[in-house]
Amino acid sequence: MADEGIEVRHEKSCRSLSGAGAGRCNCDPTYRASVWSARDGKRIRRSFSSRAAAKAWRQDAGRAVRRGELRATAAPVLDDAMAQLLAAMDAGTFRTRGRRPFKPTTRRATEQTYRLRVAERYGRVRLDKLDHLELQEFVDELDAAETNPSTIEGTILPLRLVYRWAHARGLVSVDPTDGLELPEKSSRQRVPPSPQDAARLLAAVLDADRPVWATAMLAGLRRGELLALDWPNVDAARGVLHVKRSYDPTSGTFGRPKSKHGIRTVPITAALTPYLREHALRSGRRTGLVFGPTATRPLDSRRLQQRADEAWAAAGLARVTLHACRHLYASMSIAAGVNAHALCRYMGHSSIAVTFDLYGHLFPGNESEAAARLDRYLAQVFAR
Repeated sequence: MADEGIEVRHEKSCRSLSGAGAGRCNCDPTYRASVWSARDGKRIRRSFSSRAAAKAWRQDAGRAVRRGELRATAAPVLDDAMAQLLAAMDAGTFRTRGRRPFKPTTRRATEQTYRLRVAERYGRVRLDKLDHLELQEFVDELDAAETNPSTIEGTILPLRLVYRWAHARGLVSVDPTDGLELPEKSSRQRVPPSPQDAARLLAAVLDADRPVWATAMLAGLRRGELLALDWPNVDAARGVLHVKRSYDPTSGTFGRPKSKHGIRTVPITAALTPYLREHALRSGRRTGLVFGPTATRPLDSRRLQQRADEAWAAAGLARVTLHACRHLYASMSIAAGVNAHALCRYMGHSSIAVTFDLYGHLFPGNESEAAARLDRYLAQVFAR
């Protein structure tokens, strides 16, 4: 039975095309669906391997044309679309769903991941020719090869972005990344260094490097936030640090913290105060960057890590990174009784759910306290 707007296209050798004595189809036909775009005065056509897929596309495309979301223009190949996407990121015309400009690190990771894992396979494929089933098979292949689930998610991210960009500009009517089934990421519990290890690690590093490591361990700032911290935001009188920006070493630019929640106030503990005071005296500065070699030039975090690694190896200590120090801060705060809501603010997490996902196993007494509360409630209920 014929469907309006869908053309069955047989192979040239198919018996159904042999004239008056045509027989039944003996090929694998394709199905070309089309919709009319009055705005462009042209038909938009797509070919599919099944009639069902052609019908589904035609319904979606018809609605997209009426809403002005699909135009009768040829979709670019993925390489060209990615180049346009990156240019739009740079120009600020393509933004996050929260309408914020993309951070330089996100832009760079998008391009690097695409070139590394996607371009060779799909770079010359037109956007409208890449379907959901093909991408699901790609994901399944990566999963079967025991690729880390986080790596798989990162591989698909550039595709999600480019199809969101293309769909908003009417280049495609369907996003084939929508509904992809990705392997579940493991929820490995983070095991930070112990407080005793932290004291030994701090004692082993060079005197000049000790303040930045102490701030990482005792204030929980991210690496970029440490590098961007300036003296006007060290409020010794109130005993707080104001986190307002971050530094990206690769692009050499200052910008906002990781998210809007990254803009925060963190208490300066009594243990951290001497390190900051001594550092101010040693550097002779109370303006500009706190940890930079000059007031305007940020610290080289790679050199900092190398110097620390050498010192810790000589002392027989296991290395840590600035990021691991952030987890140490969280674990010590929990052990000291800081509640989860306060810790969420100090860490700059987007929600308390993130804090519990990362550090919930460190909160003491969760199970026994919950059981005791439930027992008290049940005793009241059953006593009635």
